[in-house]
Amino acid sequence: MVKVKVSSGSPYEKPIGFSRASRIGNIIAVAGTAPLTPDGTTACPGDLYGQTKQCISIIKAAIEDAGGRMEDVIRIRIMLTDISRWEDAARAHGEYFGEIRPACTFVEVSGLVQPEWLVEIEADGMVVDDQ
Repeated sequence: MVKVKVSSGSPYEKPIGFSRASRIGNIIAVAGTAPLTPDGTTACPGDLYGQTKQCISIIKAAIEDAGGRMEDVIRIRIMLTDISRWEDAARAHGEYFGEIRPACTFVEVSGLVQPEWLVEIEADGMVVDDQ
């Protein structure tokens, strides 16, 4: 079985030693995805809704680069530094996944790698051959 590794160009991938996404067979796993811009800076400082949209857009690109579609996403884990603001993240999530409706978990964490990150998101997918 072939393993496909996907890079998003994040400055954290090489020093940490991880791929944005990995695919083995029909399973795609997307690593914790922070709200980074292409130049490695934080997108939408202070704006949880905007940061969530940025994370999901990176996840979408990774899923597609691994040969999947957003409809293949079966599980999302959303880590927030302030759970009281969950509705901002949920609104962005709903814009992408409202019809797909993967299993989704929101958790509060004490912090993320960069203090300005308000959210980090992981995703798992399963590509079905009869699409």
